[in-house]
Amino acid sequence: MDNTNEVVNAQTPTTESDKLLIVIADDSRLLRKKLHEELNRHDCEVIEAVNGKEAITFVLEREPDGVILDIVMPIVGGIEALEFIREVAPDLPVVMLSSMNTPQKLMKCLKMGAIDFIQKPYTREQIARTVDRLRKLKVKRLEKSTETAADEFDNYDQI
Repeated sequence: MDNTNEVVNAQTPTTESDKLLIVIADDSRLLRKKLHEELNRHDCEVIEAVNGKEAITFVLEREPDGVILDIVMPIVGGIEALEFIREVAPDLPVVMLSSMNTPQKLMKCLKMGAIDFIQKPYTREQIARTVDRLRKLKVKRLEKSTETAADEFDNYDQI
């Protein structure tokens, strides 16, 4: 069986259900707008949050495919939001975003489970790579979920 179509579909969505749902959290309205537009170019549905608290709410309500968090935000910052997201959705890919050159915070975020760190100002190539990675991770999660469901079905048969 040829798996070529599966790979192509994972990288270039063809249906509404193939779109990535991404939460972006940044207190800068301009950055959210530009990042939203860039993600739309990559066939992503975007939910905007102005702080980590809103991002957490959207994670709980909408079950996105990925989250992009600014580190420094009012109310709840990115590191605190990442910590909570790891507790409620340990497999959810989170990318950290910051204009501050802070190697200590970068290392802390990566140790906490962030999959990547993007320095502002970001490039289109960085966003394209991030979306590609999130899309591949979504495919892996769906495959894992399907395998788990099949295993549970097999176990049900044995009862």
